[in-house]
Amino acid sequence: MPVAIAGTAAVMDLRSMQVDNGWILFSLLTGMTVQVMKHGMAGMGVFLSGAAFPFLLLAVLFCFRMLGPGDIKLFCALGGIMGIHDIGKCILVSFLLGGIISLAILISAGVFCRRIRFLISYFQDYFHTGIVKPYYRKGMALENFHFTVPVFLSVLLYAGGVY
Repeated sequence: MPVAIAGTAAVMDLRSMQVDNGWILFSLLTGMTVQVMKHGMAGMGVFLSGAAFPFLLLAVLFCFRMLGPGDIKLFCALGGIMGIHDIGKCILVSFLLGGIISLAILISAGVFCRRIRFLISYFQDYFHTGIVKPYYRKGMALENFHFTVPVFLSVLLYAGGVY
């Protein structure tokens, strides 16, 4: 089930640059149902802790606009099904895969150094002014990285028993 949820979200993101809230709601309800069927009413605690953990962990990245709301909601839906322990691993593996993919894209496009300078400048500006600005810049090539893709790849590794 997590593969279908993450795969559908990745396709939505690639097609329309967002994950439909209706799909997230359906996925959350599915996760809640699965956990309650599996564990009885104790499944609500499993569901709620798994769904809340990604939100609490990743909220800072959203505040800096380094991670989109659809990505966090997808992690919450997956966490409801996978549970707190496995969603933690999924998030870690997703970030590792996302870093590898991003590095490959930046190096192949010849913009790695420019992007590192932008990152340093972004944090210098934040620490100097204290103002949180979106990390992305509209119109910049390679700016919209579809993080749902490494999330989907991570879920595939989970389903395959790698972690």
